[in-house]
Amino acid sequence: MKIVNVVGARPQFIKYFPVSKAIENYNGEKHSGEIVKDVLIHTGQHYDYNMSKIFFDELGIKEPEYHLGIGSGAHGEQTGQIIQKVETVLNKEIPDVILVYGDTNSTLGAALAAAKIHVPVAHVEAGLRSFNKYVPEEINRILTDHLSTLLFCPSETAVKNLRSDGYKNVLNNGELESLDKLLQNHESKSINVDKNNPLIINVGDVMFDVLIYAVDIVKNSDNVLGKFQFADKDYNLLTIHRTESTDNLDKLHEIIDFVNNASTDMQVIFPMHPRTKKVYGNAKVKFSSNVRIIEPVSYFDLLMLLKNSVLVMTDSGGMQKEAYWLKIPCVTLRDETEWIETIQSGWNVLYKNYKGIVSPPIENNPCYGDGKASDRIVNVLKTYC
Repeated sequence: MKIVNVVGARPQFIKYFPVSKAIENYNGEKHSGEIVKDVLIHTGQHYDYNMSKIFFDELGIKEPEYHLGIGSGAHGEQTGQIIQKVETVLNKEIPDVILVYGDTNSTLGAALAAAKIHVPVAHVEAGLRSFNKYVPEEINRILTDHLSTLLFCPSETAVKNLRSDGYKNVLNNGELESLDKLLQNHESKSINVDKNNPLIINVGDVMFDVLIYAVDIVKNSDNVLGKFQFADKDYNLLTIHRTESTDNLDKLHEIIDFVNNASTDMQVIFPMHPRTKKVYGNAKVKFSSNVRIIEPVSYFDLLMLLKNSVLVMTDSGGMQKEAYWLKIPCVTLRDETEWIETIQSGWNVLYKNYKGIVSPPIENNPCYGDGKASDRIVNVLKTYC
């Protein structure tokens, strides 16, 4: 069996990592001689070294078989190049399935390329909705879902969203499926799945798989706090990178004002994304002196900064969940979020509703799976592709 994995942005590198490990583990076990070949395409959507290669190096991800070198550009230009170049690779490799992650232009472009030439599309993080179509990522995720044959949902809420869109072929009624049951399905192949009858499966969140692995690593790694002389639990953490936050200067000004007002008595550590850095130079409103801007850091360093912060302010979907899992209060710098379970838990709040740091219940409802999402994904792919 041959799987083509497509990544292009930092969150996708991280999400691909546990899937690649699950493929390695599958190949290392006895499966009647069956081997899963993993072909990796890097679109080059994130071309800056600090936002790309460093994550491959740190996570030990293999060198991509294909680096498309797309780079930055307008949405149409970037997506069009991805469609064209991914199609060329697919026609050469002839895979059994293409695996796409999240909601970037790389996600949509690769899914379109595959669907047009009848390569089954499997979507990791399917079913997420912000219900705001002014956000480019919302368009990407909706269209990718409708192009997919296998929809890997991170939560029951995501399954519910797809049901609202009219999907009916739902495994285990949308509840988390056990690995044992998936293996039984692998033997029986009892469910009909094709492009006209896509399968929705709650596998859990691959980001949780990564977090479990990464937390053990950072315990024994060089401490980024010492490198920058940050004191434990003596700062707030800030990240801003989404186009909706940076492309509109009025919106960026609003976020800057919020950060300044919310952190008058607390140092703020801000690893500035290249996109934000470019726009910030033209901003009329500036961060206050207690916002310390640093260069982008690696995934493990960012996780360490998050783990030891008092509060995180972010527009990142992944960091909302990481804060939830690590029990760090989070303020989301957006008007809505796809990860509503974090809001419901009390660990996350939209910035317009922020009234000051709260003390949520310590016990987190495990609504994003059990840390075995990647194993489920590989077993489902072997079963239905």
